[in-house]
Amino acid sequence: MIVALSAGVVLTAGITAFICLKIPARNKASKTVESAKTVESAAEDKVQESLSTAKDMPAAYNDRELVLAELEQNPTVIIPIGSSNSSYTQDEVQNINVYSACNEAVVNINTKVMAYDWFLDPYVQDGGSGSGSIIDKRGYILTNVHVIQGATKIYVSLFDGSQYEAEVVGQDLDSDLAVIKFTPPENLVLKTISFGDSNNLRVGQKVIAIGNPFGMERTMTTGIVSGLGRPIQNSNKRIIRNMIQTDTAINPGNSGGPLLDTNGRMIGINTMIMSNSGSSAGVGFAVPSETAVRVVSDLIKYGKVLRGTIDASIIQLNKRIAQYADLDISSGILVSKVTKGGNAEKAGLKGGTEAAYYGNRSSIIYLGGDIITQIDDISVASLADYYSALESKKPGDVVEITVHRNKKDIVLKMTLAD
Repeated sequence: MIVALSAGVVLTAGITAFICLKIPARNKASKTVESAKTVESAAEDKVQESLSTAKDMPAAYNDRELVLAELEQNPTVIIPIGSSNSSYTQDEVQNINVYSACNEAVVNINTKVMAYDWFLDPYVQDGGSGSGSIIDKRGYILTNVHVIQGATKIYVSLFDGSQYEAEVVGQDLDSDLAVIKFTPPENLVLKTISFGDSNNLRVGQKVIAIGNPFGMERTMTTGIVSGLGRPIQNSNKRIIRNMIQTDTAINPGNSGGPLLDTNGRMIGINTMIMSNSGSSAGVGFAVPSETAVRVVSDLIKYGKVLRGTIDASIIQLNKRIAQYADLDISSGILVSKVTKGGNAEKAGLKGGTEAAYYGNRSSIIYLGGDIITQIDDISVASLADYYSALESKKPGDVVEITVHRNKKDIVLKMTLAD
């Protein structure tokens, strides 16, 4: 069986049994279900504005240029090897130039995690390892959430072997992206990797990965873009849409490292592989830079990503619930309750009226409400689909919600809440 792996974690789908039992109408619900630019040809003289002024900047959630302006980066300057040297092919020269320009901006990340012995006494042990890209000269590093998840200590190792302790600035499960930061010495000028434009990628385009597979620091592999727009479910049961598929060799330890174009710009963040052996099988996936730019901006400003949401209590519909409630569909998102006075209620979304126990009598849901089956042009059959459909939305966005009500489909226009 082929499974997806991220930093050595097998991605499998869990199966949960649900029990619905009718309860008296007087019971109340106990819980709400939650469910750059182009490559610069010469160095820039002016240092970009500090992140400390970011809060004063106008809101521009999807403004790529504003996001990049918040980062203090070195311009990506690739110095070509002398053409008189005939010992290298053109392709080799390209590879050498990219590695020379970018390898010092790739770090090795190691973590410590808390564990417990047989007597339940806590102790610290080695956790996972992965890669990261320095995106700001003040020590901001972009990596994957699963690289640092559960860590009590995070250490980053630079190209010269020096090691520093880092702290988490923010992390986002929906995109599996995290920003961490360490404080470099005053006399150390960090090299950075600039963001490229993943929107202009084409299948067949050459790409380059730099990372730390199996702990071997700053290893470079090359390949091509094998596919675009792949929806892949990660280890946190979130579907990440528009993933870049590549045949570039990616192994455990590469997670969080950059996927680069031939100009040394980061067009993706290597996140997972699909393999039946746990090693690279030529099917790797990277989060596109388009997503990373948006996520990084919010993580640095707010410590989290600000996304729009539907202000309602929802539950995953399944066959047992559908059978109990005598529904004609068995997939989608069941609306249990709608927040009074909220945007969802104003848009006409309906919650349930018949109380029932959900799961092992641990909570109560309400049956008879709308079933969300589509958000804009994205079909919603599961909670993973639901969160994925809202991943790129911000508060105030207007979306079209298709709901199944009384065996008919109805389209509602809704403004997303905070």
